[in-house]
Amino acid sequence: MIAIAIDDEPLALELITGYIRKTPFLEWKGSFDNPLSAAEFLQHEPVDLIFLDVMMPDQSGTEFARHLAAEVKCIFTTASDRYAVEGFRLDAVDYLLKPFSYEEFLKAANKALKIRELESRSVNISADRQFLFIKSEYKIRRIRFDDILYVEGLKDYVKIYLKHESKPVLSLSTLKALESRLPAATFMRVHRSFIVNLQHVDLVERSQIIFGKAAIPVSEGYRELFQKFLNENFL
Repeated sequence: MIAIAIDDEPLALELITGYIRKTPFLEWKGSFDNPLSAAEFLQHEPVDLIFLDVMMPDQSGTEFARHLAAEVKCIFTTASDRYAVEGFRLDAVDYLLKPFSYEEFLKAANKALKIRELESRSVNISADRQFLFIKSEYKIRRIRFDDILYVEGLKDYVKIYLKHESKPVLSLSTLKALESRLPAATFMRVHRSFIVNLQHVDLVERSQIIFGKAAIPVSEGYRELFQKFLNENFL
C-alpha cells in the first residue's frame, strides 16, 4: 500500500515516517507538515493510506479527511482521544493515541491492509452489480443505481433521492461509506454533502445542478472535476 504521513510536529512526523519505511507491505511516498502541501501532492500522486494528525493549525485532520476520495484510507494520529468518535464517523481505519509503539502502528496498518483486500475481492465479485442493499426504517431495500438521482449526507445519515419517489430513503451511514460502494464512472461527489448520478444531470445553472425543485451546489473543491465532465460531453 502506498502511504504518506501528515503531522505538524517534526518528531512525530519523523517517527511515523520511520514506521512506514520499516513496514514491508507499505511504500512510503512522502511526509508533510501541513495538509495544504499534502493536498497538492495528492492531485498528482495516487495514495492508498494516510497517517493523519488530527490537530493542525491550518486545517484539522478530520476536515482534511472529508475531502479525500473514498478509496483512500485514513489512520488518525493524535495526542487526545476526544476526536475518536469524529474519526470513526469519517470511516477511519483506526485511531492511534500518541505516543504509540511500532506494534500499535503495525496493528493499525494491518487492519488497513485487510480492509483493502476485502474491498478488492468485493469489487471483483460485484463488478457487474447494478444495485445496492440499503437498511432503512428497519427494512432492507434493494436500490438500483440507475434509480438514484443524488445522495445527501447528514452527519451519521444519508438521504438517497430516487426517481419516481417523492420522499428520500433515509439510511444510517456516512456519505463517504456510501460513495465507496457506488460506481465511480457514474457517480460524482460535487460537494462535501452531495453525490450526484451523472446519468441524470440534465440541467446546470450557476454552479448548481437542478433536479426538479432541488438545486445541488457544486462547491469550489469539486468544481474542476465536474467541469471536466461537462467539457467532455459538451457540444
